[in-house]
Amino acid sequence: MTAALRVVREASVPQPADRSIAIRLSEVSKVYGRGQSAVPALDRVTLEVEEGAFVCLVGASGCGKTTLLNLIAGLDLPTAGRVEVPGGRPALIFQDAALFPWLTAIENVELALRLRGVRRSERADRATDLLRRVHLLDFARKRPHELSGGMRQRVAIARALAQDARVLLMDEPFGALDALTRDLLHEELELLWREGGQTVLFVTHNVREAVRLGQRVIVLSSRPGRPVATFDVAIHGHRRIESPEVGALSVVIRERLGEEVRRHVEG
Repeated sequence: MTAALRVVREASVPQPADRSIAIRLSEVSKVYGRGQSAVPALDRVTLEVEEGAFVCLVGASGCGKTTLLNLIAGLDLPTAGRVEVPGGRPALIFQDAALFPWLTAIENVELALRLRGVRRSERADRATDLLRRVHLLDFARKRPHELSGGMRQRVAIARALAQDARVLLMDEPFGALDALTRDLLHEELELLWREGGQTVLFVTHNVREAVRLGQRVIVLSSRPGRPVATFDVAIHGHRRIESPEVGALSVVIRERLGEEVRRHVEG
């Protein structure tokens, strides 16, 4: 399905009546604190993400990327504006896999199924299938400390899929991994997305990673964050993070991001 995301400057463009929207933010602002100590994190963010899209958000540290995901996930409330997730309750995947250390890999996945009310007789089979999809079936009985960082993130992805969420929110999930492991997980995540058709909103500070994965890349301004540029990733065929096409578009996006950082520094 073709990705679609509209930022403020595109809001007046007529939309097809049959578009299915998975995430919609309307004039969303978030301010922490009050009075002179108030810190604006997001400023009138308006965007729509179509069902089945893979959209990446990039921006400088502190621009509100994580705040935006927390609002969409329902972990926080906006100060102003409206957040809608017609695509259903999202699953959130963090940079830290956040697995329960006393549970095995399969038990971590089964816990998500139990919380959904899946019958005990079905949970083991469902969890086994999910671990097979992320290529971890041989490590089902290992606890998190016995797994590598990449393996723990695969378990976290399997646990998110166990929630049967149609919307996946990913907050720099591969940021702490080495380059080889990250590249492998890029391949696996892309395959899972193409097979499952979930909507993915992926936050990263790595521009090349955003171009490698996303159908569209959104640049957020420095604090307070808001969409200031959007780039369609018109790269056909198999992508790799070191591909020349990925590198060329990354340069353009990085320059735009640099403009925002300089604007913020210069005041």
